[in-house]
Amino acid sequence: MSDLTGKVALVTGGSRGIGAAVAKKLAAQGAAVAVTYVQAADQARDVVKEIEAAGGRAVAVEADLTQPTAAADAVAQTVRELGRLDILVNNAGFLAYGPLEEVTAEYLDRVLAVDVRSVILAAQAAAAHLGEGGRIINVGSCFNGRVPGANFVLQATAKSALVGFTKALARELGPRGITVTTVDPGPIDTDMNPADGDSADFQKNLTALGRFGEAEDIAASVAFLAGPGGRYITGTALAVDGGYTS
Repeated sequence: MSDLTGKVALVTGGSRGIGAAVAKKLAAQGAAVAVTYVQAADQARDVVKEIEAAGGRAVAVEADLTQPTAAADAVAQTVRELGRLDILVNNAGFLAYGPLEEVTAEYLDRVLAVDVRSVILAAQAAAAHLGEGGRIINVGSCFNGRVPGANFVLQATAKSALVGFTKALARELGPRGITVTTVDPGPIDTDMNPADGDSADFQKNLTALGRFGEAEDIAASVAFLAGPGGRYITGTALAVDGGYTS
C-alpha cells in the first residue's frame, strides 16, 4: 500500500514544471490530487489525464492567485470534488526580475499577491480542513530565499517571507498534529530555468554536484515530507540544491 493512500492533496501551480512533478509523485504514492492553473489549461488537463491513466484520481482547478479569493476558492473546490484535504503544496510562484529602480507599485503588488498572500490565504483555508497528520508544504528558493542575486530584490523579499511564515505557522498548527515546512530548490531544469539556458553554466558551477537537478528531485522531497517520514519535521526548510548553498 502506498504511503499516501486515501489522502487528498492540492498543488498550486501544478500544470507544469515542479508543480506537475509534485502532483504526479503524490498521485503515484496514492493521493488524489487537485492542481491549479491560470492559463495553461491544456497542460493541467494533461497532468490530470496522466494521473488518471495510471489509476489515480485528479482534478484541474482554474485559479488566478493574483485575485484575493482564488486561493480559498481552490481549497473549497478541492474539498468539494475530492471529499477532503490532507496536504497543501504552495508551489505557485511569480518569477520577478529587475532592478529596484524599475519596480512599480503594481508589479510589487502582483509578486506579493502570488508568492506571499496566496500562500497565507491558501493555508488559512486549508487549515480549516486539515486534521491530525495534515501537511502544509511551501516551495521556496535557494536562489532568492537564501543567497539572492542582484535584480532579484522582489523575489528575495517574497521567498524570504516564507521563512517566518513557515516557522510561525508550524508553532500555531503543531498542537493539532499538522506540520508546516518549506522546500528550497536550487538549479532545477524547467522551462523557467532550463539546464541549457544563458546562465546555466554559472549556476552549475555554484553547486557541489556541478549539475542541475530535475523537477522529480523536488517532487521526491515533497512526497517524503507529505508522508510518514515527515511526521516529525516542521517549522524548517529543506534545501534541495545540489550543494548550491553549502
